[in-house]
Amino acid sequence: MPRKLVVANWKMHGNLTSNQQLLIAYLDRLSALKNVDVVVCVPYPYLAQAQSLLQGTSIAWGAQNISKDAVGAFTGEVSASMLSDFGATHVIIGHSERATAYCESDENIAAKFMQAKAHGLVPILCVGETLIEREAGVMEMVVAKQIDTIVNLYGADVFANTVVSYEPIWAIGTGLAASSDQAQSMHEFIRNRIANHNKEAAASLKILYGGSVNPQNAVQLFSMQDIDGGLIGKCSLSAQEFEGICRAAS
Repeated sequence: MPRKLVVANWKMHGNLTSNQQLLIAYLDRLSALKNVDVVVCVPYPYLAQAQSLLQGTSIAWGAQNISKDAVGAFTGEVSASMLSDFGATHVIIGHSERATAYCESDENIAAKFMQAKAHGLVPILCVGETLIEREAGVMEMVVAKQIDTIVNLYGADVFANTVVSYEPIWAIGTGLAASSDQAQSMHEFIRNRIANHNKEAAASLKILYGGSVNPQNAVQLFSMQDIDGGLIGKCSLSAQEFEGICRAAS
């Protein structure tokens, strides 16, 4: 069975003291788990702290965003090479909270995806639909456009050994997760969409589910054929709840 991947997205939470307590609790609770890879994506200021506490352990770390540019006069931006300086291995790309608040286009997100790839980082590409789009029955069309933008600009082979996270926008932070059947259906759609262009890339791709995952629903979600793990928000801020999710994955 392929190893599952569980990614913690702390969003804009934490401070030096609470981060240290949480990361040490992660290490205490998760170090014995088998057949699951764990990544924690922290706010930029805490990358050095994550590197200091997690280097040499089984837990990797990454960031929650990246610039679409490699270098230059872009005040407030953080480049892929800067993330690499702190040992980051993964970066979240196009999370709906950012895409909505900062009006990120699919093309902008695609450029960020390629910056991550070019600098050896694993992009975690977030895709998903709103509640209105799901109720209108156009959720596959919406997700297809997000995937196809990258395929059309850069080719499907760029999805090899990367991560896509299906996050229905209506489920993020609401406590209302997609059913396992709804999630599996979209994960299968995503894999097939990429496989239509490149079967090898689709086979090596990990597709995570994100959106109100908890230790209870994780068991059923992770049992689905095309769900390779989870992108975890709120529950990643509790070592106990995050452990429960990681145990479901392992």
